This record gives sequence, structure tokens and C-alpha cells, in this order.
Amino acid sequence: MELVKVGAKTYYLKNATNIGIYKINDNDVYIIDSGNDKDAGKKILKIISEEGLQIKGIINTHSNADHIGGNKVIQDRTNCTILAKGIEKVIGEFPILEPSFLYGGYPFKDLRNKFLMAKESTILNIEENLPEGLEYFPLKGHFFDMIGIKTSDDVYFLADSLFSKETITKYHLFFIYDVREYLNTLDFLSTLKGKFYIPSHMEATNDISEVIELNRNKIYEIANEIYKACALEKTFEEILKYIFDKYNLVMNANQYVLVGSTVKSYLSYLNEENKLTYEFKDNKMVWKQC
Repeated sequence: MELVKVGAKTYYLKNATNIGIYKINDNDVYIIDSGNDKDAGKKILKIISEEGLQIKGIINTHSNADHIGGNKVIQDRTNCTILAKGIEKVIGEFPILEPSFLYGGYPFKDLRNKFLMAKESTILNIEENLPEGLEYFPLKGHFFDMIGIKTSDDVYFLADSLFSKETITKYHLFFIYDVREYLNTLDFLSTLKGKFYIPSHMEATNDISEVIELNRNKIYEIANEIYKACALEKTFEEILKYIFDKYNLVMNANQYVLVGSTVKSYLSYLNEENKLTYEFKDNKMVWKQC
């Protein structure tokens, strides 16, 4: 992890999941997200301590395991406050909900892993407890109640609302819970006038206009591919195979539920756009173009 200063009170740890840091006084900081596991949490604690600072609180932008994986070890060692919003708070307190939601039932053993299920922690509602100098704003679409954070230095932490050109080129699909809300969030991001932007999984930048368009265009591309796949009636499993084959993806348990859940979200979006419909034949649900 590399510590980078981006404002008078604002820093971040450059990492696979970027970690925000905001000084609320000379001695204490709030961090934004906590990394993907306890090892990440320990590294964050070490770096913060070496700077002569203490973690007063954690703000979770959302409850994906790679954003809350360090919650428990940091809270256990510092007794810090953890803040989150809505459903994200609940999933952080009951992490079994994430793989259960993704799978659509009790998750089998291979899904109960650190990539999909963090350790539980005690979390408060962000609405009543956000420290002075920080603002939160909704970034729906990627997950249920995901938020971003703006600091007093006019720095925006954007969570998983944007994915890098490299990620899009390599993987094509990124997890989306609600396609329409994700597109609305991209529209919102295009109105921001911040000094600096820090998405969770890409390089920090002072200009997000190009990457917004990359994300938007890829969403429309994926939606169109799923629509084309349904020129002939297909089950969900057949559509999923079509997408994996189209983009040369490799199936495993994690990818099955992550990409599978995302494909279902696209199906819902296309259904609400009156482009796809479904019916039941021979006790199978099949999707087809309207």
C-alpha cells in the first residue's frame, strides 16, 4: 500500500481496493473502506500507526467483501466506529447475506469464502454519525445502497461506480445489481466538479469524463449482446454460457454467481425496457425478444 496525500486533510492508500483517509484532527482519522481481508486491515493499521495517527472510524461505501474485509480486525484493535447506509449496514453486520443473495439460496461451501463473505462487525447508521468535513452521496447501481464520500478538500471517493479501461478491456462485465440505477449514477457523476476523484479500483484522476463514457458504452454493449442472444428462446443458463463464451471468461463458483447475478440484472433491465419477455415452457423459464 502506498500512502498518497491529495488534500490538506485527505489521503488515500493506493491498493487493489483504494482506501480513503481523512484527518478529523491532528491525531485521529476516518478511513473509507477497509480492504479485502484481515491482512489488508492489519496493513492499514500499521501504516496509520506509523504516521502517528489513530483510526477513529471506518466508513463503508458498500458491503462487498473487498471493501469491508478489514472491518473486524480494525474494530477489534481500535474499538473504532463503523458507518454504513441502509442495506449495506445490514450486510456488513450479517455477511452471510452477500453470498446468499448472489446465489439465491444458502451458499454452498465454496461460496462461503473471503472474496464473497467478510467477517461480521458492529456498524452504525451513517446518517446520524458522519463526522464534520465529510459528505456522503448515493451511488446506486453497483450494489444496493452504495455511497460515495466527498471531503472538505473537494476530493470525491467514488467506490465501485467506475471501472478502469484495463478492467473493462480484460473482463468486459463488472458486477451490477441495478442496470438502470447504474446508468443514472453515471449521469450524476458527469455533473461533478471536484478537484480529484478516487474510484476504488482504478487510478485516481482529476478527470473522469472519459472513463464514464467507457463504462456507459460497455453497459449498452452487454445489454445488446444479451438481447441478441435471445433472438431464439434461451434459458438463463444458456444466456450465461453465451456471455462467458462471447467474452472468453472462465467459469468457477465465484464467477458463476457474480456474473450470473449481473446477467439476471440485465435481463430485468431489458424486460423493463420492453425488449425482452419470458414464458415458462416444459417447466423451464425461457427469455426471448419482444
